[in-house]
This record gives sequence, structure tokens and C-alpha cells, in this order.
Amino acid sequence: MSQFSKIVLPIACLLSTNLAYADSTNFKRWAVSAGWMHVMPQGKANSTHVTTAVEEGGSYGVGSLWGADLEKYATNSKDLTGMGKIMFDSFVKNSKKDPEYKVPNSLMNGARSDISGISDYTAAGGMEAENTDTLGLTLSYFVNDNVSLELIGGIPPKVDIKGVGEIRAVALSTSNSPPPLGTPPTYFNGLQLLKDTLITDLGAHGTVAEVTAWTPAITAKYHFGTSGKDRFRPFVGAGVTYGHFNKLKLNGGVEEDLIQAGYMIDNILSGRAGEALHGGKGSSTATPEVKVKTSDAIAPVLTAGFTFDLTERWFTTGSLSYMPNFNNVATVTVTDTSTGKELIKSTTKIDLDPLVTYVGVGYRF
Repeated sequence: MSQFSKIVLPIACLLSTNLAYADSTNFKRWAVSAGWMHVMPQGKANSTHVTTAVEEGGSYGVGSLWGADLEKYATNSKDLTGMGKIMFDSFVKNSKKDPEYKVPNSLMNGARSDISGISDYTAAGGMEAENTDTLGLTLSYFVNDNVSLELIGGIPPKVDIKGVGEIRAVALSTSNSPPPLGTPPTYFNGLQLLKDTLITDLGAHGTVAEVTAWTPAITAKYHFGTSGKDRFRPFVGAGVTYGHFNKLKLNGGVEEDLIQAGYMIDNILSGRAGEALHGGKGSSTATPEVKVKTSDAIAPVLTAGFTFDLTERWFTTGSLSYMPNFNNVATVTVTDTSTGKELIKSTTKIDLDPLVTYVGVGYRF
């Protein structure tokens, strides 16, 4: 049984019991209303946790290596000595004449590097939900003149998810080619190449996703005053809300950025770390597919508002509700559909914690 069912069923039983034994009174037991619901999420973006298929500190083949990348990303080239220093300076010099100059393949045969920093890391970028509006609907049952149980729903709104910050990957590649000694790659052993790669700029993409939100709520309310005597009756209440989110649609720009990141991971796994360092698709034969999903959420609801009688049956109503600790987790995966291998997985918590205003017109019966 789901958490929502465990909460809803007892309340439904209570409601039906009171209905069965209701006495004849001067107040109406049922009321419905419809109106404008404005949802204002208060939560801020959280960091994003990223894991990839690259083993932390794992040894991977280098493949092609560009001279310009040696100059750009090497952090300890000054520590090279002898033939290693001579070769490094030569490759960098050649790259200044030809930006696409590559270290000769004959010299890269057997070259390997230990790669760290991108197998499991946390990035600063995250997501926030935007304000949204929808048609709200309520159904209330009055246990007595002062206490009511209320089911709150409406048309599930489409919620825009805004990107905040960047997702970056900082990869450290340390040359560690195996013996036999004397082969050209070993001259670079210990050379470190550090690249800070922008995976995607969430902030630059604005709305990074769109989702449909189903958020029914059940509350118990206490209404001050007396029916038929006080036209204006304030109320306070508390309850629980359940959130289900579907029909997720990811921004095309963010999706393309993640596909490019998938190519980078595939190149490393396929022994082409040099191409991953250089950027772009390179020789990757992967077919990355991006999928996104969100978890369900459950949280308390606190509410305060009023009703104002227009006639015995018709009334207007307004309320302000707050849902603290209403959050879910968004999970984005990049999978190579040609092999079924998961290349990248990222998770981030989205804090909704919304304030909800409601203004409507109702009818009692």
C-alpha cells in the first residue's frame, strides 16, 4: 500500500462514517468551489550529483593526442626531463604551426592514462520550479458546523523548471603507460593533463524542463463563527499533499549537451581518452539517449483563509496554503542504446515548498 493510500483511506472512512450518521442540522454538509490557484515555489536550487561509467583512477588507452591539448591542459610539463621534455616541446611547437597537429600514431602506440575526477562528483548547477497558475477545485464535507474535511485538486498544471548554474566535470589524466621501458609513451609517464569541461550551462538555457504536476491534497479545517449567522467566517487547517509528476520534457539544448557528454565518456571507455580531451564526438560510435524522471513527493499542508456568504448557498472563498518539505528528486540518465550501457547518471533534489493562493466561488448543498 502506498503512503498516499495509508493516509487517504482512514480519512475517507471517517468521512463516510460521519455521512451515514449525520443528523439534520441548519448547516449544509457538502460544499464545492472552483477558482484561480496560484502556486509559488519557495525552494532554491540544490547541487547535482553525477556518476559516470568511467572507473575512478582507471587506466584507459589514449589513442590520438593533439599537440595543442598538451600545451593547453598539461599542469606539470616542467617536471619532464630528457627525451620526454624534448618530445613535449616539439609537439607543442608543431601545434603552433598547425592547430590540428597530432602526435604521430607510432609514438602513441600503447599509451595509457589513469583518469580521475569524473566517476563520481558533485556539480554546483541545479533546478528550480517556476510559478504557475491553474484551475483549482475543492470538495468539502462538514462533520459539524465548525469542522470540515476537504479534498483539493484541479487541472494538473504544466510547471516550468528553471536551470541555475553550471554542470562541470574536472578530469585529471595522468600518463601511466606500461613497460617495456624505452618505448616512446613511457617518456611522458607522470605527465598530468587537467581539463575543466563545461557539460551544460543550466542557467543559460533558462527553462530546462517542463513537467505536469498532479498534487491532490486532503485537509481538515476549523471554521470560526456560526453558519447562517456570520457571513464572514475565517478558517485554519492542516493536512497532507501528494505529488506525482509526469510528461517530462527536457530542453533540446540541455539534451544535446548531455549527448555530447555521452560521446566523451564513450571515447574514454573505448580507449580514446585523447579524443575525449579534445572534445566533440570524435570516433565515438555510441548512440546516446537522454531520459529524465522525477520521484513522487508527500508533504504536510498548512492553510488559512475565509469564506464569505453571498446567499445561503453561494459563497466566495480565499486561502493561503504552505507545503513545507515538499520536494522530489530529478534523475537524468544518458544511455548508449547500441549497447544498453549507462554512461552518465545525475540526480538533483528539487525543493518546491510552495505557497499557494486560492480565490474561488462555491456552492453548498
